[in-house]
Amino acid sequence: MAKPTSIKLDDDLKGRVQNLADARRRSAHWLMREAIEQYVEREERREMFRQDTLKAWEDYQATGVHTTADEVEQWLGSWGKDDEVSAPTCHK
Repeated sequence: MAKPTSIKLDDDLKGRVQNLADARRRSAHWLMREAIEQYVEREERREMFRQDTLKAWEDYQATGVHTTADEVEQWLGSWGKDDEVSAPTCHK
């Protein structure tokens, strides 16, 4: 169940939101809710990526297992070609 909350906007931003809402034939409430939802989803994905990156760095520091940038570039550069190479294997 949705619960009400409030947000303080200066007059300029409030007017811009209302103008955009009018242009889109939506309510200002709908527009703000949509904007917040999209922002939160984007930032959650960004945080997951950051956490994955930190975990990968910790794994590399602990094991030394890696793939070089040159190996990955060669692999990616072959995508869609007749002589497409397999993904590089990790090594120390």
